[in-house]
Amino acid sequence: MKLLVKAPAKINLSLDVLYKRPDGFHEVEMIMTTIDLADRVELTLLEQDKIHILSHNRYVPDDQRNLAFQAAQLLKDRYQVKKGVKITIEKTIPVAAGLAGGSSDAAATLRGLNKLWNLGLTLDELADLGSEIGSDVSFCVYGGTALARGRGERITDLPAPPTCWVILAKPFIGVSTAEVYRRLDINGMEHPNISEMVKAIENNDYQSVCDNVGNVLEDVTLKLHPEVAQIKEQMKRFGADAVLMSGSGPTVFGIVQHDSRMHRIYNGLRGFCDQVFAVRMLGERHTLD
Repeated sequence: MKLLVKAPAKINLSLDVLYKRPDGFHEVEMIMTTIDLADRVELTLLEQDKIHILSHNRYVPDDQRNLAFQAAQLLKDRYQVKKGVKITIEKTIPVAAGLAGGSSDAAATLRGLNKLWNLGLTLDELADLGSEIGSDVSFCVYGGTALARGRGERITDLPAPPTCWVILAKPFIGVSTAEVYRRLDINGMEHPNISEMVKAIENNDYQSVCDNVGNVLEDVTLKLHPEVAQIKEQMKRFGADAVLMSGSGPTVFGIVQHDSRMHRIYNGLRGFCDQVFAVRMLGERHTLD
């Protein structure tokens, strides 16, 4: 028996860091939404009691470092599952890009194995399990658009944002999230207005969404990697209505409503950057079917 599960990427429309917690994590407030750029995760039931990861992307680990492996192992341990699974990950989302590709693969694995292994868990239960794997996994279990608090695991559902194009550009560099957080000056930064972004989404107000994008990690990454700043400037010059770095980077996204401008930005960036995508926001939550 096989199951194919889509694992969509996410972008951060807003990302704020409030303080460093006693447990070493940072308290965050983020507004995230899934986009139509997705990995494909194929789950094949194995009678042998083992987890096998297969990917043709050399940057994807095939052992316990892989978040999809960790998701399968967590379900096996928690629910005494004696069967195994082969997890084939077909990557489309760039690796280490600030788009939660690994977290989304883990979330897709949780949703898919819930069905493949007949566990009967709810999305809420799967999201709770996801929080044990990584900060973005809970959101990725649900998908759609949400306000995430805590270290990212406390999720409040939001409506879909206004319809628009998202153009993404990732330079050929990796960014260490731990390093970005380590260099973050919490006392000296300007915080995005999260409540205004929530209101903009609830009112389906495209201009207000554009006016309220913000990411406190951006300044740190831009100083470490000037090429990210160059991509931001190019996107603005080509006419994006709003431009922001997603997560800890290095991917930058711009949003536009008009097809003609989307094509202009996309074509302009392809000569400047090696990985460029033009996609729609998804907006809708996942369901357990």
